[in-house]
Amino acid sequence: MRPGTPRSPDVVGVRCDAHTHLHDPRFAGAGLDISLWLRARGGEYACAVNATEEADWDDVTRLAPEPGVYPAYGLHPWKVSARKPGWERRLRARLETDLRAGVGETGLDRWIEGHDLDDQLRVFRAHMEIAAELNRPLTVHCLRAWGAMRECLAAGPLPQCGFLLHAYGGPTEMLSEFVEMGAYFSFSTYFTDPRRHRVRDTFARVPPERLLLETDAPAMPPPRRLNENPLEDAEDGSLLNHPANLSLALESLSGIRGESVAVLEERTAANFFRWWNGPAGVCCG
Repeated sequence: MRPGTPRSPDVVGVRCDAHTHLHDPRFAGAGLDISLWLRARGGEYACAVNATEEADWDDVTRLAPEPGVYPAYGLHPWKVSARKPGWERRLRARLETDLRAGVGETGLDRWIEGHDLDDQLRVFRAHMEIAAELNRPLTVHCLRAWGAMRECLAAGPLPQCGFLLHAYGGPTEMLSEFVEMGAYFSFSTYFTDPRRHRVRDTFARVPPERLLLETDAPAMPPPRRLNENPLEDAEDGSLLNHPANLSLALESLSGIRGESVAVLEERTAANFFRWWNGPAGVCCG
């Protein structure tokens, strides 16, 4: 087996976080040693660790050998204007070095001030082409651009292993179209606030084989009153999201769907590894 080739794990008792930024230096500033935290969980935790710009690709690579880490490389739509020529070639090189590696975070965002949607589309299409060419998991960000996102995804190409619409906040009516394209949908710790009725109703309707969980740690923390794992940014005191809050997302989604935590834990783990192990043709059920 080539180095970096994913193996099919036993999903029982494994909690899977489909979208994180655990390489973020703010964890260390807040007193959390992410490497030690990951090692303490052994085979009970797995996560995708997503880069957002070329400047943090090396940080993701350094974290990649830790247990349960599945690295991903890409350019977030907020970062596309800072890209350097040749980034596509360098992205392919990262993916060819590690057969576990995915593509992203990438996508479209009309919420950010001063956005250039046409430029975002050019970069997003390049990510799609690379992910499809190498059949790697694709992680997609979308805010206030769902019409353009649907058109772009429908035009393809897309990886056979599928793609994640992370922290899905799009229309419920688009679920079936995205499912037909190969989408997974991750329920975020940010959605645990009961006041987020619309998105919670949407996740009650996601097909079970397409459900995933995420924290987006250190971003998108849950409401303070629900947060049992508080972390604060050492510089400005803002609330950071702890990866341990994945349990809160699991419990909240369990209530929304009327399923036991154990059943949902096993299903979302199976979905995660089915999606992520696609590059090597390894499926865990």
